[in-house]
Amino acid sequence: MTKSLSLLCALITTFIWGTAFIAQDTGMDNIGPLTFNAARFVVGFITVLPIALLLERHKIKENVNLDQKLFFKYLFLMSLSLFLGTYLQQTSLLFTNIANAAFFTVFYVPLVPIILFIIYKTKVHWSIWPSILLCIIGVYFLSDFSNSEILIGDGLVILCSVFWAFHIIFAGKFMEKFNIPVFFAALQAFLVGTYSLFFALLFEEINLSNILLENYSIIYAGFFSGGIAFTLQMFAQKNIEEAPAAIIYSLEGVFAALAGWIILNQILNLNNIIGCFLILVAVILSQITPSLKKLSVHNNK
Repeated sequence: MTKSLSLLCALITTFIWGTAFIAQDTGMDNIGPLTFNAARFVVGFITVLPIALLLERHKIKENVNLDQKLFFKYLFLMSLSLFLGTYLQQTSLLFTNIANAAFFTVFYVPLVPIILFIIYKTKVHWSIWPSILLCIIGVYFLSDFSNSEILIGDGLVILCSVFWAFHIIFAGKFMEKFNIPVFFAALQAFLVGTYSLFFALLFEEINLSNILLENYSIIYAGFFSGGIAFTLQMFAQKNIEEAPAAIIYSLEGVFAALAGWIILNQILNLNNIIGCFLILVAVILSQITPSLKKLSVHNNK
């Protein structure tokens, strides 16, 4: 796969993730967040598994045998971080609006290099710190501190972004070692669906007729977001550099806010727009600045 095709995969992934917030929001009219997530990722698994077997069945055993312990370690870590990230994000939509949920989710972009520094001792570029400050200011403009429900929702999304950051880091590390992204995406969807179903049985009332009432939302969030998008993400992170990938992923908030405005009439006020803008600038700053330095060094050689 070429770099340009990987960039296209990242862009399509971002568009699907952004517009999937509509399905995630409207899909809980009759069911809880864990039930929605379970149904969503079961659909994702059913979508991706046949594609994985068609494209990768001849190299699954070979790849797994490269390092079985490492393979299952990343499978557990990625499925767990994805489960926690999607559950927190899904639950947040009970309290806050789509734009807030989407823009606070992209906090994972400046968080990624900080986590890489803590775990892998990767050097943190100075641009991360002003980016975090801009994010904090953006939170002030975007959130409504007078509304306790919105504050709960926004807090859940910010926590969810930590798990998204871990998921992206683990995906990058996995793709450095293994080359079965579609099969891995299928296994990941199966495990997240299983975790969600287990806790839904404990904490929510599961009613098949209510699930069927949300069939369109589940199919979109499951087939496109839970299946196709997470598979395309694995392809994107095989060949794409971190900076352009992160910038494209940060557009998730833009696509979600536009979709919420056009489809659900969730109109942003001036403060909300300023907050969204500051968070987007922070995300781009955290990724562009290190790349400009590398480009300058390269040109001076």
